[in-house]
Amino acid sequence: MSDPFTPEVSARICKHMNEDHADAVLLYAKVFGNTLEATSAEMLKIDTQGMDLVVKSQAEAMPVRISFDHELQDAEDAHHTLIDMVKQARQQANRS
Repeated sequence: MSDPFTPEVSARICKHMNEDHADAVLLYAKVFGNTLEATSAEMLKIDTQGMDLVVKSQAEAMPVRISFDHELQDAEDAHHTLIDMVKQARQQANRS
C-alpha cells in the first residue's frame, strides 16, 4: 500500500492548520508536546504516525514530535483525529 500522506497531502493539511487553526496547533504543542511555555507553534509535517511541529517560547524554538494514538489511514482520518485531539486538549487544558 502506498503512503496516503504524500508530501502534497501533508503540505495541504499543514497549510490549512497553520492558517486557519493556529490556536489548535498551539494547544497540541502545549498539551501533547508538554511545552506549556509555548507562545506559538507551526505544523511542519503530518504522516500516518504523528505530526512534527516547531514550537516557539520566549527562550527558543524547538522541534516537537506528537504521535497519534493510532495509525492514520488517510486525510479524512487525519481530519477526524485532529478534531478529536483538539477537543481532548481543551478538556485537559481546562483541568489545569
